[in-house]
Amino acid sequence: MTIAKADFIEGIAKGMAVLESFDTERQRLNATLAAERAGLTRAAARRHLLTLAHLGYLETDGSFFWMAPKVLRFSGSYLASSRLPRALQPTLNRLAAQTGESFSAVVLDGEEAVIIARSGAYGTPTRVLAYGLHLGARLPAHATSTGRVLLAAMAPAQFTQWLKGRHLARLTPHTTTQARGLRQLIARVRKDDYCFASEEHELGVQALAVPLRDMQGRTVAALNVVLSGTRYQEETLQREMLPLLFEAAREVRSLL
Repeated sequence: MTIAKADFIEGIAKGMAVLESFDTERQRLNATLAAERAGLTRAAARRHLLTLAHLGYLETDGSFFWMAPKVLRFSGSYLASSRLPRALQPTLNRLAAQTGESFSAVVLDGEEAVIIARSGAYGTPTRVLAYGLHLGARLPAHATSTGRVLLAAMAPAQFTQWLKGRHLARLTPHTTTQARGLRQLIARVRKDDYCFASEEHELGVQALAVPLRDMQGRTVAALNVVLSGTRYQEETLQREMLPLLFEAAREVRSLL
């Protein structure tokens, strides 16, 4: 949303920029690193870091800072109060119990796909789940099946703007990192209404995703199944998993 300039509190925006500068790649930051990531002067970043530590959102050893458990209050409140995760959880659990595989529901936040609900993998206690596929995990949209489904839901002009000047990080030897290649993949997702991604986010991990639409036809999330260990052909997953995903998407549509 947009607000009037007089209503914009710059101090809060800068503080949130500092907090958002922590991620899986950089879990510990000093004032210099935080300043670079948040686009602030070192002095300003230092004041924000100290304030966030004073409020309990960061911990520090006097030089470096890292996130404290208190930041989970935000995600916990969202997951507890948001209708979307609660509406989808029973369906994810049913799919996992039916197939023994792991399922997730994901939304798009900027350049990242965020897991807002996920199942376990029932009946397979020794299964090794893909790295980072936990509730609240943030994954690069360009390299994930759910991210591509959500990007495909954008209007072409909106997707062009999203892609403009964006660095597409290489996560594995199979990751699509060229804008032209991603455009072609997104066009195929729009046509097929699903996305198959193989070892682009993590080696040994494949995923199949479909859009979750509300009654007005708007894509509000994506649903996927994640498989690790055994390499599957896309045709096999189309035959065995895609009908289950499409049926689940139809099942939850009235709840979204």
